[in-house]
Order: sequence, then C-alpha cells, then structure tokens
Amino acid sequence: MRERIEYAGTWLLLKTLGALPRGVARFASVQTVRIFLCLRPALQRAAQQNLRLAFPEWSPARRRSAIRSMQRQLGWMAAEFARFPRYTKKNIEETVSMEGLENFLAAQARGKGVLFLTGHMAAWELAPVAHALRGYPLHFLARSIDNARVDRLVNRYRCLCGNAPIEKNRSARSVLTVLRSGGTVGILADHNTLPSEGVFVDFFGTPACTTAGLARFALHTGAAVVPGFLHWDDAARKYRLCFGPAVEISRTGDEAADIRENTQRFTRTIEQHIRKYPDQWLWLHRRWKTRPAGGAEIYTD
Repeated sequence: MRERIEYAGTWLLLKTLGALPRGVARFASVQTVRIFLCLRPALQRAAQQNLRLAFPEWSPARRRSAIRSMQRQLGWMAAEFARFPRYTKKNIEETVSMEGLENFLAAQARGKGVLFLTGHMAAWELAPVAHALRGYPLHFLARSIDNARVDRLVNRYRCLCGNAPIEKNRSARSVLTVLRSGGTVGILADHNTLPSEGVFVDFFGTPACTTAGLARFALHTGAAVVPGFLHWDDAARKYRLCFGPAVEISRTGDEAADIRENTQRFTRTIEQHIRKYPDQWLWLHRRWKTRPAGGAEIYTD
C-alpha cells in the first residue's frame, strides 16, 4: 500500500508540474524544496559543514546565500524533470545550449567509447536529455529507487529521449559492453562511496572516498573520459552544457597507482567546476562521510 501511495503521489506531482507554466512550476518546486529542507535540519547542517570545509574563508552569510541558491537549483530541476515529455530536438535549444561539443565528438571518433564525467550540478538530470536530443543518446549509471514503481516512473521520464539506465550496483559488465560498441556512459563521480568501492583523493583539501570505477573503466577499455557539466547562466536565462577536452589518462603500469592518480584528476576537474559555480552544486550530500583509517568524523548526525 505504501508503494502505491508513493507512486501515486510522485505521478501526480510530475503531471501537475508538467502541466503548469514553467515559471509557476519552478516557483512551486522551489517552495516545496525549502519546506522539505526546513523539516530536515540535518541536511542543512551537512550543507553548512561542507561549505565550511570547502570555503573556510567565506562568511556565514555567504554560506547561507549559497545554500539558498542551491535550493533554488534543486527546485528548478524538479520542474524541468516534469517537463521532459515536452522537450524536442526543435525546442531544447531554448532551455539548454551546448558548448565544446567538438571535445565530445573528438573523443567519440577514437572509437573506444566515451565516459561522460559529470556531477550533481544545477539541473543535472537535464544534461543527458539535452545530449540525447542533439543526436547523442547515452547510457547512465543510476542507483535504483527503493520503491520499484517510482523507479520505473522516474526512469521512464529519463529515457524518453533515447537514453538507457545501467543499474549502479550491477554496472561493470553493462558498461564494458556499451564502451566496446563505441557508446557513451554518463557517470556522476562526485559523491561519497565506501572504501571497498573507491579510493581516497583530495577534494577541496580534504581526503574524500571517491569511486574508482571510472578510472578502472578508462584503463581497461581505452575509453576517453570527457568532462561535461551543466550550469545555469543567469544572464542568458538558460542552462549551458559545457564539454571540456578529454582528461589525460595516466598509464604507468602500476594499476593501483594509476587508479588513484586518474581518480584524483577526475576529482580535480569536478572541483574546478564547482569552484566556478559554487552556488549550483549539491552541498546537502555528506561528501566526506567515509573517513580514512583514524580520521576524525566530519558530520555529527
């Protein structure tokens, strides 16, 4: 019964937001996000702690401003997600422009597949939709939602434009298959992971346990790793999906060292983008939750 109620609520929310004018849907979504976060003070405290770690020179007022801006980005993403059925090849440019596409095309031309390195920036769910509508559908790693009905509904929206999910916990074989066929796999590589799945690298000056899968895939297949990040351009009143040149991959023959070094390079790329648009990253996430042996806890709850 609970699954049915959650599904009905999610379906109704998506349909309602999708039917509203974009401005109204965005406003309603932002207010909903802010109310939700008021009811989850632990998330607010995690965001504050993250910002203190990343930007110790900021004033408390600057951190509060960043959190408010992040809340706005989250609300806008919910509204954009509900509008996925409306997006087409003809109108996507009104919402998302692409820059640096030549970097993606050069990587694709190598013929060994492309690993799309990205993170939880702005309306990140919109990036693969824009990518697919321009003629470049991809596979994306995603962790299943506990409610199977809601998971199917969310993935149905994600895949309207030709994209396809790969279940994160059973990804290795599927990712290798896609890359060997010259396809593209999108990976959000900016969240905390368990020691068994990652390596510790520097992130804003603090060791952060980071997925090693991206480096393993790149080393094993020769696939190019192309950074691609979405951000909101307030002046243009639209999102921009920007691709950078492929990250140079270290290949010394020492697998463990190469995995760590390449993971550091990917993480440094993500950090550089967050520093450029600090108000648009998902600061609510406990990025430094997993600590090195003997390391002090960062989050108190």
